Amino acid sequence: MKPYALIVLIALAAGTTGFAQPCKTTAKVISTKAALAESIRQNPSSGFVRLQQLIPGLAVDFRYATTNNFTHKVLYHNPIAYLRQQPAAALKLVQEELSKKGLGLKVYDAYRPFSVTCTMWQLSPDRRYTANPRRGSHHNRGLAVDITIVNLQTGKELDMGTGFDNFTDTAHHDFKQLPPQVIANRRLLKNLMWKRGFNFVPTEWWHYHWRNKNYDVVDVDFANME
Repeated sequence: MKPYALIVLIALAAGTTGFAQPCKTTAKVISTKAALAESIRQNPSSGFVRLQQLIPGLAVDFRYATTNNFTHKVLYHNPIAYLRQQPAAALKLVQEELSKKGLGLKVYDAYRPFSVTCTMWQLSPDRRYTANPRRGSHHNRGLAVDITIVNLQTGKELDMGTGFDNFTDTAHHDFKQLPPQVIANRRLLKNLMWKRGFNFVPTEWWHYHWRNKNYDVVDVDFANME
């Protein structure tokens, strides 16, 4: 059997999405709480961290727990912002730098169960904006975060030119037909994230991922991540 013939069946009982079709992937997928615990036992530095416990003042706005996202469907139930230990620690340093300017981070998404990626791909199979589940995504590995910057005093988001999940050229990093302040806001976020070890994708100003991808894909519901 060829590797891509591996079929991961996404069960409705997982409690993350309504995806009920087979999802092909060549990645190893950890799909139970016990298997996740064992993988972390073998590599303690790969553990997951609750971002709101680690990072004081972090704002969270899980769009996929609402219909206010590109799918117009609720994909998450009772989500929690998780990242692996190394990117979580790096994100804390970004927050600390921003706080000196009276600014902070807002998280739209972090760890994403693999079954949700399957649903997204089924609804929008466009590699510019949604991850092909064949190899799993950085979000599935607990290595990616979708973020913006907020004013700590007012709680308002800085103007980034578009909202989250905007699938137009205006959201691209190299789009320059924007007011100088918008370009400066994007540059501030990009420079701080790059400095702390995160990379980016050209089409989404809000998406950043840890440069080391050598972690397993995870499909465990948020409630079982402890």
